[in-house]
Amino acid sequence: MRLQAIGKLAGAGVLALAVMASPARMLAQGGTVLKAADAQKLLPPSVYYKAQSASTQLRNSGGVKFTDGYYLLATMVDTSGYSSDVASKYQAYFITEVPIKIGGKSLSAGVYGVGFIPGDKFVVTDVGAHDVLTVSSSTDTAIKRPMPLQVLADPSGGFRFYEGRKYVHFNR
Repeated sequence: MRLQAIGKLAGAGVLALAVMASPARMLAQGGTVLKAADAQKLLPPSVYYKAQSASTQLRNSGGVKFTDGYYLLATMVDTSGYSSDVASKYQAYFITEVPIKIGGKSLSAGVYGVGFIPGDKFVVTDVGAHDVLTVSSSTDTAIKRPMPLQVLADPSGGFRFYEGRKYVHFNR
Protein backbone atom coordinates (compact mmCIF):
# COMPACT_ATOMS: atom_id res chain seq x y z
CA MET A 1 0.00 0.00 0.00
CA ARG A 2 2.80 2.36 0.92
CA LEU A 3 4.63 1.64 -2.35
CA GLN A 4 1.49 2.52 -4.32
CA ALA A 5 1.24 5.90 -2.56
CA ILE A 6 4.89 6.65 -3.35
CA GLY A 7 4.26 5.74 -7.01
CA LYS A 8 1.27 8.08 -7.20
CA LEU A 9 3.27 10.88 -5.60
CA ALA A 10 6.15 10.37 -8.06
CA GLY A 11 3.71 10.36 -10.99
CA ALA A 12 2.10 13.58 -9.79
CA GLY A 13 5.56 15.17 -9.46
CA VAL A 14 6.51 14.22 -13.03
CA LEU A 15 3.19 15.56 -14.32
CA ALA A 16 3.65 18.83 -12.41
CA LEU A 17 7.18 19.24 -13.80
CA ALA A 18 5.94 18.64 -17.36
CA VAL A 19 3.16 21.20 -16.94
CA MET A 20 5.58 23.81 -15.57
CA ALA A 21 8.20 23.22 -18.30
CA SER A 22 5.67 23.38 -21.15
CA PRO A 23 4.86 27.14 -20.84
CA ALA A 24 8.59 27.97 -20.69
CA ARG A 25 9.18 26.09 -23.93
CA MET A 26 6.18 27.78 -25.57
CA LEU A 27 7.43 31.18 -24.37
CA ALA A 28 10.84 30.59 -25.93
CA GLN A 29 9.26 29.61 -29.29
CA GLY A 30 6.73 32.43 -29.57
CA GLY A 31 7.18 35.91 -30.81
CA THR A 32 5.86 38.71 -32.97
CA VAL A 33 6.97 39.13 -36.57
CA LEU A 34 8.23 42.67 -37.16
CA LYS A 35 7.37 44.52 -40.34
CA ALA A 36 9.98 46.69 -42.05
CA ALA A 37 8.62 49.85 -40.38
CA ASP A 38 9.09 48.26 -36.93
CA ALA A 39 12.56 46.89 -37.66
CA GLN A 40 13.75 50.19 -39.19
CA LYS A 41 13.45 51.88 -35.80
CA LEU A 42 15.99 49.44 -34.34
CA LEU A 43 18.48 49.10 -37.19
CA PRO A 44 21.34 51.48 -38.10
CA PRO A 45 21.62 53.25 -41.48
CA SER A 46 25.01 51.61 -42.12
CA VAL A 47 26.82 48.54 -40.79
CA TYR A 48 30.37 47.23 -40.49
CA TYR A 49 31.40 44.09 -42.38
CA LYS A 50 34.83 42.94 -43.65
CA ALA A 51 36.65 46.22 -42.99
CA GLN A 52 34.02 48.36 -44.72
CA SER A 53 30.87 50.24 -43.93
CA ALA A 54 27.83 49.27 -45.98
CA SER A 55 24.56 51.17 -46.29
CA THR A 56 21.50 49.28 -45.13
CA GLN A 57 18.29 49.07 -47.13
CA LEU A 58 15.96 49.69 -44.22
CA ARG A 59 12.87 49.40 -46.44
CA ASN A 60 13.97 45.75 -46.89
CA SER A 61 14.20 44.68 -43.26
CA GLY A 62 12.32 42.53 -40.78
CA GLY A 63 12.66 40.46 -37.69
CA VAL A 64 11.07 38.90 -34.66
CA LYS A 65 10.49 40.18 -31.16
CA PHE A 66 10.44 37.03 -29.05
CA THR A 67 7.95 36.85 -26.19
CA ASP A 68 10.78 37.24 -23.67
CA GLY A 69 11.72 40.64 -25.18
CA TYR A 70 14.78 39.62 -27.21
CA TYR A 71 15.10 40.45 -30.90
CA LEU A 72 16.22 38.93 -34.15
CA LEU A 73 16.67 41.61 -36.84
CA ALA A 74 17.78 41.56 -40.46
CA THR A 75 18.21 44.13 -43.20
CA MET A 76 19.44 44.00 -46.78
CA VAL A 77 22.71 45.80 -47.42
CA ASP A 78 24.29 47.61 -50.37
CA THR A 79 27.30 45.44 -51.22
CA SER A 80 28.47 47.43 -54.25
CA GLY A 81 31.85 48.21 -52.65
CA TYR A 82 32.68 44.58 -51.85
CA SER A 83 34.55 42.05 -53.96
CA SER A 84 32.30 39.69 -55.94
CA ASP A 85 33.20 36.67 -53.78
CA VAL A 86 32.14 38.51 -50.59
CA ALA A 87 29.07 40.18 -52.15
CA SER A 88 27.81 36.84 -53.50
CA LYS A 89 27.22 35.49 -50.00
CA TYR A 90 26.62 38.72 -48.08
CA GLN A 91 23.16 39.99 -48.89
CA ALA A 92 21.84 40.89 -45.45
CA TYR A 93 22.99 41.94 -42.01
CA PHE A 94 21.60 39.58 -39.38
CA ILE A 95 21.46 40.32 -35.65
CA THR A 96 20.24 37.85 -33.05
CA GLU A 97 20.23 38.68 -29.34
CA VAL A 98 19.71 35.04 -28.38
CA PRO A 99 20.95 31.69 -29.65
CA ILE A 100 18.76 30.27 -32.41
CA LYS A 101 18.64 27.25 -34.69
CA ILE A 102 18.71 27.80 -38.44
CA GLY A 103 17.86 24.76 -40.49
CA GLY A 104 18.44 22.66 -37.37
CA LYS A 105 21.97 24.03 -36.73
CA SER A 106 22.82 26.15 -33.70
CA LEU A 107 23.84 29.79 -34.09
CA SER A 108 25.06 31.83 -31.12
CA ALA A 109 23.78 35.29 -30.36
CA GLY A 110 25.69 37.83 -32.42
CA VAL A 111 25.98 39.93 -35.57
CA TYR A 112 26.41 38.18 -38.90
CA GLY A 113 26.31 38.55 -42.65
CA VAL A 114 23.94 36.13 -44.38
CA GLY A 115 22.99 35.18 -47.89
CA PHE A 116 21.44 32.63 -50.18
CA ILE A 117 24.03 31.07 -52.47
CA PRO A 118 23.84 28.74 -55.49
CA GLY A 119 23.01 25.12 -54.82
CA ASP A 120 20.01 25.96 -52.59
CA LYS A 121 22.23 26.92 -49.65
CA PHE A 122 22.08 29.61 -46.99
CA VAL A 123 25.36 30.79 -45.53
CA VAL A 124 26.03 32.67 -42.28
CA THR A 125 29.34 34.52 -41.94
CA ASP A 126 30.88 36.51 -39.11
CA VAL A 127 31.67 40.21 -39.61
CA GLY A 128 35.11 39.24 -40.91
CA ALA A 129 33.45 37.27 -43.77
CA HIS A 130 34.46 33.86 -42.35
CA ASP A 131 31.87 31.10 -42.83
CA VAL A 132 30.09 30.19 -39.59
CA LEU A 133 27.49 27.75 -40.88
CA THR A 134 25.79 26.64 -44.07
CA VAL A 135 22.37 24.99 -44.32
CA SER A 136 20.05 23.95 -47.11
CA SER A 137 17.45 26.47 -48.21
CA SER A 138 13.99 25.87 -49.64
CA THR A 139 11.85 27.59 -52.24
CA ASP A 140 8.29 28.66 -51.49
CA THR A 141 6.45 28.66 -54.81
CA ALA A 142 3.14 29.37 -53.05
CA ILE A 143 4.19 32.73 -51.57
CA LYS A 144 1.91 35.34 -53.06
CA ARG A 145 4.10 38.47 -52.76
CA PRO A 146 7.81 37.69 -52.65
CA MET A 147 9.85 40.53 -51.16
CA PRO A 148 13.62 41.15 -51.22
CA LEU A 149 13.67 40.33 -47.47
CA GLN A 150 10.96 39.30 -45.06
CA VAL A 151 10.39 37.24 -41.96
CA LEU A 152 7.17 35.26 -41.61
CA ALA A 153 5.76 32.81 -39.09
CA ASP A 154 6.19 29.19 -40.18
CA PRO A 155 2.88 27.28 -40.12
CA SER A 156 4.67 24.30 -38.53
CA GLY A 157 6.19 26.47 -35.76
CA GLY A 158 9.09 28.87 -35.59
CA PHE A 159 9.77 31.36 -38.36
CA ARG A 160 11.02 31.66 -41.93
CA PHE A 161 13.66 34.09 -43.18
CA TYR A 162 13.02 34.88 -46.85
CA GLU A 163 14.86 36.47 -49.71
CA GLY A 164 12.34 36.48 -52.52
CA ARG A 165 10.97 32.95 -52.64
CA LYS A 166 14.02 31.33 -51.02
CA TYR A 167 13.86 30.73 -47.28
CA VAL A 168 15.33 29.01 -44.24
CA HIS A 169 13.49 27.97 -41.10
CA PHE A 170 14.68 29.26 -37.73
CA ASN A 171 13.53 28.93 -34.14
CA ARG A 172 14.78 29.23 -30.57
